[in-house]
Amino acid sequence: MAHKFNPTILREYDIRGIVGDTLNESDAYALGRTFAAKARDEEARRIAVGRDGRTHSGMLEAALIRGLTESGIDVVQVGMGPSPMLYFATHYLDVDGGIQVTGSHNPANYNGFKLLLKGRSVFGKEIQAIGERAARGDWSEGNGAVEEVDIREAYVNRLLDGFSGKPFRIGWDAGNGAAGPILDMLVERLPGHQHVIYSEVDGRFPNHHPDPTVEANLADLKDLVTREQLDFGIAFDGDGDRIGAVDGEGRVIWGDQLLMILAEPVLKEQPGATIIADVKASQLLFDRVGELGGTPLMWKTGHSLIKSKMKETGSPLAGEMSGHIFFKHRWYGFDDALYAAVRLIEAVSESGKSLTELKSAMPTAVATPELRFQVDEPRKFAIIDEVRDRLAADGAKVDATDGVRVSTTDGWWLLRASNTQDVLVARAESADQAGLDRLVGQIDDQLARSGVERVEAVH
Repeated sequence: MAHKFNPTILREYDIRGIVGDTLNESDAYALGRTFAAKARDEEARRIAVGRDGRTHSGMLEAALIRGLTESGIDVVQVGMGPSPMLYFATHYLDVDGGIQVTGSHNPANYNGFKLLLKGRSVFGKEIQAIGERAARGDWSEGNGAVEEVDIREAYVNRLLDGFSGKPFRIGWDAGNGAAGPILDMLVERLPGHQHVIYSEVDGRFPNHHPDPTVEANLADLKDLVTREQLDFGIAFDGDGDRIGAVDGEGRVIWGDQLLMILAEPVLKEQPGATIIADVKASQLLFDRVGELGGTPLMWKTGHSLIKSKMKETGSPLAGEMSGHIFFKHRWYGFDDALYAAVRLIEAVSESGKSLTELKSAMPTAVATPELRFQVDEPRKFAIIDEVRDRLAADGAKVDATDGVRVSTTDGWWLLRASNTQDVLVARAESADQAGLDRLVGQIDDQLARSGVERVEAVH
């Protein structure tokens, strides 16, 4: 029985679509059948399955499990929780991989699957190959068993293993996402005063959209920090793998700034270690890692790509502007916002300063938000090639790790093709507004020369 997925759901890092439109119950079942056959090819027999708190996650999970077991895979069901809890399950339980049913930080009508097998993320070409295999109906047959295991307490214990933070007054916003119940368990065991909002799981996200990288979604957390006079605030995305933070004055601490703070205690223990950040991160971060005696490495955007690079370089810590923070130091190398929060409390404690003081001491730069330009799918990579060729001809200083990142006396600008949408993404950073304006002018000029109008920018 062959099955054809809507090609739009086969993303670079996961499988994700709009439920009832591009993604249905039959897709979940077919994914179970196909992933099981792939797993059995690699002599895997047991797979952990978890789900987030979306209204349709239970339905998709049930169909997925049916597909897995009918292809002869045993399933260990860990229940509802954040994606990192499922990642933890793949290390903690006797399993050969895992699947999390999750729409991540997307709107409530989205859902999807994050896939792990034999200690790696399944992404890129492997996801395309799953689509091709399903279309062939190349499935195994069998009769797998299902067991339920509650690992929540083991996970919270592990989050706090070796914890040495001071008591702070902290605000927490779980955004009605899947991390809420774990957060409630975690804060009971943290020193200080913890003020939690929106920890009740609600897949409709009634209070605000659970994406802490968009400043508007942090308004309630900022209000809480101000009202209760807290030291700082922490927020999570819908499936708990991305962190957002604000200091005691309500200023946002962005992903690369969090990394500046988190890197210091790690580099004290591992001098010279490689600290990885994606191409969207500030030059200030790479400079700071160098100052702290570390080896900064700029790498491609995308959690699967970052994890692979960490393995290759032996890096103890990596991060992305999107709030994915990856600890290998004292952890497993996967992105976990709850663990990053615990380590942030420790790092602030160890600094002897407040998070507000740490933020204030950071060198300042002015940067654009992420600028997005709608382009046709086949055209987006071609434009990057055109820009790269023109810059090379002009003798510009270009880093081509992921798109083009151009350094000038004013600062730097970036243009790259999104792996998940039909857009080009641009960003620029300078010491002052005049410099920033000149950098943005260079982006506009390059786009215009490739026939992309600035009016098409979408935020």
